[in-house]
Amino acid sequence: MKQILSYIESNKKRYLNELTELLKIPSVSSQPKRKDDVLNCANWIAEHLKTIGMENVKIHKTKGHPIVYADYLKTNGKPTVLFYGHYDVQPEEPIDLWTSQPFDATIRGENLYARGAADDKGQIFIHFKAIESILKNYGELPLNLKIIIEGEEEVGSPNLENFVKQNKQMLKSDLILISDSSMFAKDVPSICYSLRGLTYMEVELTGPNRDLHSGSFGGSVHNPIQALCEMISSLHDKNGKITIPNFYNDVLSLTKEERNSFVKLPFSEKKYAKDLGVKELYGEKGYSSLERVWARPTLECNGIWGGYTGDGAKTVLPSKAFAKISMRLVPNQSSKKIAKLFENHLKKIAPKTVQIKVRSLHGGEAAITPIDSNGVKSAVIALEKGFGKKVLYQREGGSIPIVVQFKKILKTDTVLLGFGLPDENAHAPNEFINLNNFFNGIKTSVYFYYEFAKSFEN
Repeated sequence: MKQILSYIESNKKRYLNELTELLKIPSVSSQPKRKDDVLNCANWIAEHLKTIGMENVKIHKTKGHPIVYADYLKTNGKPTVLFYGHYDVQPEEPIDLWTSQPFDATIRGENLYARGAADDKGQIFIHFKAIESILKNYGELPLNLKIIIEGEEEVGSPNLENFVKQNKQMLKSDLILISDSSMFAKDVPSICYSLRGLTYMEVELTGPNRDLHSGSFGGSVHNPIQALCEMISSLHDKNGKITIPNFYNDVLSLTKEERNSFVKLPFSEKKYAKDLGVKELYGEKGYSSLERVWARPTLECNGIWGGYTGDGAKTVLPSKAFAKISMRLVPNQSSKKIAKLFENHLKKIAPKTVQIKVRSLHGGEAAITPIDSNGVKSAVIALEKGFGKKVLYQREGGSIPIVVQFKKILKTDTVLLGFGLPDENAHAPNEFINLNNFFNGIKTSVYFYYEFAKSFEN
């Protein structure tokens, strides 16, 4: 390792210069005017992959922006890792809130600021430099490696699932590796091993067949807004537990090891509440805030509307009321099953004074990679060597759809080896990547490839 680490140290300036070139390309996938920029970025990625020693580099066209593929398949008897990332970025607006130009990478203090610095150009570049460092010094990688870098992640990856389905054999691997997430905090290397799923529903209540004058009809007709509010308020009990029958049937309990690992994280519930501007936190009784956000299912009303909401007064008794309700799910829960339980329960508790329609808008499954798997164990060892600190475990309350798609289509687990920080301003002005994380991330990636290859020798 000394030779590789020395190589990384002596090439730091060049690495940053090359990353600056990549960050200059305004590859905003959501803006048609940037279509050529996105294609230019795909070409830049492809050429750089060739430069560092990757083979079979190809730009695959899709109905939208292209996907770049490359591989290195020379190590017989060794495992294969599929590395996934994205080269597209969010729009830079509002530009006036940037301290420096969004596509001119600027170092201030210990951070490098630019759109895409953390999400996700900086993080995929960490792996490019790790690969280069190994190949330039030893001529071969310790395992087989496949890479796909897409250009549509920031617009929902509309063409990625079909690409994966059509290329299952080409993408076949023993593990999927993604660096598009954050550590728990600065100087706190952590490994995320689980993501929550989602069930998203819309409820429509209809009372009278038209809007009514509240003076002439109020008191004789059940207001559907009131009925909907009463129904939603009944979906939690006084302890914050969801009241839908059988909702928790498939929920897996946290292990003692997991709960203990969450306690070790530098998290203050008082500071958390203060940062959010609330006097007191809320949630399911018997669990910490981190456990509630990461490992317990939830039900939230995301929007509710009906009647008159314009300026001034309008004394109307509305005909209809609507709500959008999402449920975050944990591993082992089925989004379709929860959607059906929700629909049946809402129809059961709806008063006879209204008619109800329940629609399922979206669903996705939770994902988990066991912390005792070869992938997670290799990531932990690599992080500890790369950052020189004990690694902690964390989950994520949100969802990353591609992780679920990879598991469903390729039957392969994913390791989330993120080098960002929670305050990195991804999607916002002054996005940055911490330079210490960037260079330690390169070392960590090198260690990971060797550790994962070694884990298959046992």
